[in-house]
Amino acid sequence: MSISQELYPSQDDLLYEEELLRNPFSLKLWWRYLIARAEAPFKKRFIIYERALKALPGSYKLWHAYLRERLELVRNLPITHSQFETLNNTFERALVTMHKMPRIWIMYLQTLTDQKLLTRTRRTFDRALCALPVTQHDRIWEPYLVFVSQKGVPIETSLRVYRRYLKYDPSHIEDFIEFLINSSLWQESSERLASVLNDDQFYSIKGKTKHRLWLELCDLLTKHATKVSGLNVDAIIRGGIRKFTDEVGRLWTSLAEYYIRRNLHEKARDIFEEGMTTVVTVRDFSVIFDSYAQFEESMLAHKMENIDLSDDEEEEGGVEENGAEGDKDVRLDLNLSVAEFEKKMLNGFWLHDDKDVDLRLARLDHLMNRRPELANSVLLRQNPHNVEQWHRRVKLFEGNPTKQILTYTEAVRTVDPMKAVGKPHTLWIAFAKLYENHRDVANARVIFDKAVQVNYKAVDNLASVWCEWAEMELRHKNFKGALELMKRATAEPSVEVRRRVAADGNEPVQIKLHKSLRLWTFYVDLEESLGTLESTREVYERILDLRIATPQIIINYAFLLEGHKYFEDAFKVYERGVKIFKYPHVKDIWVTYLSKFVDRYGETKLERCRELFEHAIEMTPADAVKPLYLKYAKLEEDFGLAKRAMKVYDQATKALPNNEKFSMYELYISRAADQFGVPKTREIYEQAIESALPDKDVKKMCLKYAELEKSLGEIDRARGIFLFASQFSDPRSDGDFWQEWNNFEVNHGNEDTFREMLRVKRSVSAGYSQTHFILPEYLMQKDQTVDLDEAKDKLKEAGVPEDEMAALERQLAPATNDATAKDGSRKVGFVSVGVESQSAGGLKVTANHEDIELPEENDSEDDEGVEIKQKDVPDAVFGDLAQKRKDTEDDPGKDDESRLGALERIKRLRRA
Repeated sequence: MSISQELYPSQDDLLYEEELLRNPFSLKLWWRYLIARAEAPFKKRFIIYERALKALPGSYKLWHAYLRERLELVRNLPITHSQFETLNNTFERALVTMHKMPRIWIMYLQTLTDQKLLTRTRRTFDRALCALPVTQHDRIWEPYLVFVSQKGVPIETSLRVYRRYLKYDPSHIEDFIEFLINSSLWQESSERLASVLNDDQFYSIKGKTKHRLWLELCDLLTKHATKVSGLNVDAIIRGGIRKFTDEVGRLWTSLAEYYIRRNLHEKARDIFEEGMTTVVTVRDFSVIFDSYAQFEESMLAHKMENIDLSDDEEEEGGVEENGAEGDKDVRLDLNLSVAEFEKKMLNGFWLHDDKDVDLRLARLDHLMNRRPELANSVLLRQNPHNVEQWHRRVKLFEGNPTKQILTYTEAVRTVDPMKAVGKPHTLWIAFAKLYENHRDVANARVIFDKAVQVNYKAVDNLASVWCEWAEMELRHKNFKGALELMKRATAEPSVEVRRRVAADGNEPVQIKLHKSLRLWTFYVDLEESLGTLESTREVYERILDLRIATPQIIINYAFLLEGHKYFEDAFKVYERGVKIFKYPHVKDIWVTYLSKFVDRYGETKLERCRELFEHAIEMTPADAVKPLYLKYAKLEEDFGLAKRAMKVYDQATKALPNNEKFSMYELYISRAADQFGVPKTREIYEQAIESALPDKDVKKMCLKYAELEKSLGEIDRARGIFLFASQFSDPRSDGDFWQEWNNFEVNHGNEDTFREMLRVKRSVSAGYSQTHFILPEYLMQKDQTVDLDEAKDKLKEAGVPEDEMAALERQLAPATNDATAKDGSRKVGFVSVGVESQSAGGLKVTANHEDIELPEENDSEDDEGVEIKQKDVPDAVFGDLAQKRKDTEDDPGKDDESRLGALERIKRLRRA
């Protein structure tokens, strides 16, 4: 066979050939030769590779490059091509020297896998595992498992390979189980999964928890129940139920499904029933119940679908049997199957009757009717001390007294009063009422007698039982028995019993029962209805001695004595009540006591009434004393002296808090006008204006005072009052006041007085503007004089710098110097906007340095340049206040101090 000229070395190859002749064992020279001929045909490179490998058979680099080019050559060829066989031979030659190189093995094995040569590939994998050290086996096992998992590989081969692999690395048993499941080998997969779950040292490399593996095993066992044997499925799933409490419902249904698939339907029903009676969560119960109901419905539907077919078969079978010999023994017929034999042998027995549709319907209906009871049982298993659930359980058996009695009996035995959720005594009461409703009073008394011996958590629970017992006796007209019960319940334990209980250290509620207010209240009602006055008084006195009385009991006791004409004893009870209780509890006692005493002895024992009122007022806080003052004043008006009534009103105006003074002054003025006439009210008005009323109430009082003077024709006095009140009225927010003054001047004034009103209005508006030019709007709306320190605090909160605050303080100082203090030192006739009181008794308008010159829009143009004359206001306008102003002017030091601003006064107080 001739060799092509192309395969011989060319002129360009001579250089490399000469070098190789001199040194044929140099890997570097052969590698340079191959790189230089990278573009040459593969056949020529094939010869170079073969020559190089003949000289250097142990070179991994050459073999690897040669095999890669061989693989590239057959990439696009079919696996039946002859080049693949050449490639396989090349790999075999390479492995003679490269059998310790895992990369060469992997390339060869991947090639064989692609060629679908199963036996040769398997044997080559085995050779690789034998040739390579065990530390490199993991690189071979990975493609080996991929190979045996392919379709077409015999199952037995795959199983043997996986079992060998598990001996090498047992931690990958999950892959083997997954392979078994994919291969439908349910028996071995179940066994392997069960062994994994029984191994406490097992750690899942896939991150699966024992819980998840349990669920997988349960699904495997239940879905393939007929194909898995040798495992105790019932024990396995029950073990999971005990161990994994959060999936109890699913595991119970899995166990039932296992028996259903094995056609053990009655066993499945038992499992469903057991599951519903053992789960403790409503979610698990719902899962089991829904599965149970679905199972019964499916069985019923299947039975109803096949009922017609079974009827036809029976008719045909009957005809055949009639044609057969009647004396033929079925047991001797060896040609019958097991199913046919059972059908013929059990024919006619009711248990084997296929026409059981009615039974299945009744079973499904019974299951649905039991759902509320079963759900209630679940809740009681969660907390057997839940009283409300026991009551609901009894209602489920309404109409069945026997079940109700059994339920109540179980409830009172189960519920621990110390752990109960709810009121455990209601169970005993409802139990007794059940007997009472069925006219069995004797047993009801037995139940109550047992109930009062239970150690409840609270005394009130035991008292409720005694009261219900007594009410039952009253319903059955046993009045004497009811009183005896109350007497027995309220009896105080003996000293010996107390000593014995103290020694035990666990004091029952029966020891504290004699101090139960509920019990004593019921006892008192019974005595009032059924007993005598003396027995009732003894009960009331016993309550007072035990110090458990309430204000209502005091009032009831007094009413009882009054009803029997024991008035002085009733008042003594009131006296005891006001000594026992404090405010606010004693309020009702005082009101009732005073009302009753005034009605009884108002005129005859007036001094005693006054002493009672004085004592009550003294003991009552200021915010609750107003009704007592009103009753006191009414007493004086009805039975005493008018002057004393006015004195009471005057005391009330000083004692009440500021928010109630205005209404009291109104009442005071109204009563004074009725008793002494209108002139007397002027002093009260002046007193109210000078008192510490809030500014908004001062304005209202001034308006009422001005209305009075206007009605009396004292126009000048009314104008002076308007002038005084103007300092508390900001024109921007108190438009009603200025409108009232405007209407007054329109009706009773002249041009000069109207101009004076407008000037005062501008001055007041300017004063408020300078005071509030930087303060928030809500402060501008206040009907109070802005305190300088309060303004500084607000400015600090608003973030105004200190130097700006100092400038503001200097601007506010003149305004505050003229402000009227709120401590009762207001004087009629002193206005901070430029009006000064004179010793002559009149008012003189002085220049206001802070006045803003504004155009007088209301004035006519013809009045420009006209000099306006001022007229002094007569002293009669101010009445007694004129003399007070004169006294103030006589003491200039006092006047200077009153003219100081708020800031200066505060500084002087701090220095002092």
